[in-house]
Amino acid sequence: MHVDGGTMAQVFIYPPALDLKKLEREAGIEDRERILYIIRNSRLDPEWASVERSVMSIAERALSSLIHSQGIGDLYRIYLTAQKDGVDYHLAFIPETFDEPHREEFDTEYMRALYRTAYDMAAEGYPWAKHPPGLR
Repeated sequence: MHVDGGTMAQVFIYPPALDLKKLEREAGIEDRERILYIIRNSRLDPEWASVERSVMSIAERALSSLIHSQGIGDLYRIYLTAQKDGVDYHLAFIPETFDEPHREEFDTEYMRALYRTAYDMAAEGYPWAKHPPGLR
């Protein structure tokens, strides 16, 4: 039986208990610039959805919301770890302005529109977020 690693964390760096400064001192390494880039293939804004009055429909939506919130929590954990260790945090994600309908699992129109949006943003100098959503 296989269980996806996303059940523990959707994105991670190193364990927050790891003391990078101490390890540097012990290894005789001078302070170095550390830059972290996170590319999250997801929207971070809440997604409204209608739910039928049935146990399965409500449970499905609850799990979807839980997974979405866990992913955002991962970004906060990583941000706090980066702040503790002086790592420059950069986050990319699907912007709220992207509104292409996602009709099926492997929807090529959706994927092309998503690629085009990311390409255009990168061509203009990608606006990396310096903190997780809601933390300003």
